[in-house]
Amino acid sequence: MLAAVESAGRAGFVPVSPHLVPATLFARRKHWAERFGIAPVLPMSRAEMDALGWDSCDVILVTGDAYVDHPSFGMALCGRLLEAHGFRVGIISQPDWRGAEPFRALGRPTVMWGVTAGNMDSMVNRYTADRRLRHDDAYTPGGAGGLRPDRAVIVYAQRCREAFPDVPIVLGGIEASLRRIAHYDYWSDKVRRSIVLDAKADLLVYGNGERAIVEIAHRLAAGQAPGEITDLRGTAFSRASGTLPADWTEIDSREIDTPGPPAVPVDPYADTTAGCAPTPTASAPDATLVPRASLRPRKGDRARTVIRLPDLDAVVADPVLYAHASRLLHVESNPGNARALVQRHGDRDVWLNPPPLPLSTPELDRLYELPYTRRPHPVYGNAQIPAYDMIRFSITIMRGCFGGCTFCSITEHEGRVIQNRSESSVLREIAEVRDTVPGFTGVISDIGGPTANMYRLACKSPAIEAACRLPSCVYPQICPNLGTDHAPLIDLYRRARAVPGVKKVLVASGVRYDLAATSPAYVRELATHHVGGYLKIAPEHTESGPLSKMLKPGIGSFEKFKRLFNEASEKAGKKQYLIPYFIASHPGTTDRDMLALAQWLKRNRYRADQVQTFLPSPMATATAMYHTGRNPLRKLHRNGEIVPVAKGAKTRRLHKAFLRYHDPANWPLLRQALRQMGRADLIGNGPDQLVPLRQPALGTAPASAAAPKGGAFRTQHVRPTRPVQRTRRPR
Repeated sequence: MLAAVESAGRAGFVPVSPHLVPATLFARRKHWAERFGIAPVLPMSRAEMDALGWDSCDVILVTGDAYVDHPSFGMALCGRLLEAHGFRVGIISQPDWRGAEPFRALGRPTVMWGVTAGNMDSMVNRYTADRRLRHDDAYTPGGAGGLRPDRAVIVYAQRCREAFPDVPIVLGGIEASLRRIAHYDYWSDKVRRSIVLDAKADLLVYGNGERAIVEIAHRLAAGQAPGEITDLRGTAFSRASGTLPADWTEIDSREIDTPGPPAVPVDPYADTTAGCAPTPTASAPDATLVPRASLRPRKGDRARTVIRLPDLDAVVADPVLYAHASRLLHVESNPGNARALVQRHGDRDVWLNPPPLPLSTPELDRLYELPYTRRPHPVYGNAQIPAYDMIRFSITIMRGCFGGCTFCSITEHEGRVIQNRSESSVLREIAEVRDTVPGFTGVISDIGGPTANMYRLACKSPAIEAACRLPSCVYPQICPNLGTDHAPLIDLYRRARAVPGVKKVLVASGVRYDLAATSPAYVRELATHHVGGYLKIAPEHTESGPLSKMLKPGIGSFEKFKRLFNEASEKAGKKQYLIPYFIASHPGTTDRDMLALAQWLKRNRYRADQVQTFLPSPMATATAMYHTGRNPLRKLHRNGEIVPVAKGAKTRRLHKAFLRYHDPANWPLLRQALRQMGRADLIGNGPDQLVPLRQPALGTAPASAAAPKGGAFRTQHVRPTRPVQRTRRPR
């Protein structure tokens, strides 16, 4: 063992320090190729390279999306950032993956390949929650489907290796990020190994990867071997099993999270806004601060401690160990206290360094103000790219989300620490959009981020924030340590509206209504000036079973926000409506839960024309529940809590039918289910009954399908976007 450790040290394994504060994102001396200047648009062909005077690219980014030179698209953001560091960056967009020749189009990259599936996971992009093939793709010219392969990161990496075998391959983007360890894959219904191994990549960058990608490019350009780059936050790599670095301590994950009984469930109907504490006063700055910690780490040098997760074979064979590994991965996700993780895959170890440190406001400002053209590459001509059309007049003001929703990829990918842009930077971008983006009519289509109203919200104590290991700052109630002051966001809205040439600034990002309800002034500002008739919010469900597994607040918080919103809209003289999102078949949901939701929808006169069925995305906590039937939000025990999971096609169809109770096509299925559930009293034509007794004649309009009169809402046809991976706007 000692010989192995010494060998590892000689091989250049340098441990990461979780407490190391990096230099600013733009502090490094630029690469020599900066002399070529800024490209009008990053080249996609040899002809464009020749026009720029390039004989080669230093970095070539391969992506499954059309190349849009806008900071909401990952390839543009990373490409312009590397360009700012002096590297010549080329783009290979949606290449034909059936052979290696399209990957040779720009020649051999002198530094590295950067490989991403694009702004969405390729499997989520190509298949529905029922595993049916989609025929459209919002990130493709004309919205055409089929221009990216399944598991695009693996396929692209293989072709890059075939094209130029000696060039390092670095993976990035959400598909790589969410597959960095052994993970359940919904589409093959099995546990797959880390994508680092399947793609045969040198490095993987996860989360917000700007710091890591810049450092990797500079080190590789300086001649460092990829296998020696082992000390960067937000990276994963593989190495021979059993080679622990010198003076490191390895801890078995089961020593940290000891089994125990499940906790008492929280009442989801409680008004979660009641737990919000007032802002501390100067005389008692810490009066409201409450220590929050879970799974307290053992004492020792955290910078040189690695936690060994159960290995691949163990998590494949044992659902409890899979749920345990998922739990520990999420517990060790706070950049302030996370430790390195390692997981054995046969004769290889996959090593995960702690998450990246958040970008500061000046760093984020400069990143979003790089010289993007904010439009698609000219090669696409006048072709429409739906994802671009959605965001071309939108402004990103922040990153991250501390909601911790178990089905969502935002927290897992961007982190829970909110990273904010400055007001001045946001206003400059609004002016830039006004002056340079074709078709601007004076309307900013969205000003927000993953969540519309988390701008400048943070823990009141940096020390508590760095120590906290809980998954959400707002569940089961809003943490008393969380600052919920919406005044900076209100001020930003007002200044954005005042930019000359701007007629209206809309908020299209989802609003976190439990947070918004703590600030009636924010709700008034929102309803009066920033809603175009409809406002998206996401209660997701009404019942305790699924809500407790989602980490979502109860319907009491929703009702409070609804009351504030309706009052503000009425005072402003506007007819505006809430558009709620709901999920069918989420882990923890029973048939009776869906029935109760359907009854709530009918009482409140909502009709969901399109609904979202739970889609188990890789690495999500809810996906671990779906796969294992266990609850990794609590201590795990072999005789512990069993989570009800809707897996069969018939059950999932029924849950979806409950959300669309008003659709005559669903009535036969609902009648059968209601009789089996002993609720035949809900079959009939009365106002309190869910479905009519008989089917309407073909071509007739069934009057009994109408929503009841009265109620808290006007009848609405809810049209949320198609079921997709919950993440930020295209990125």
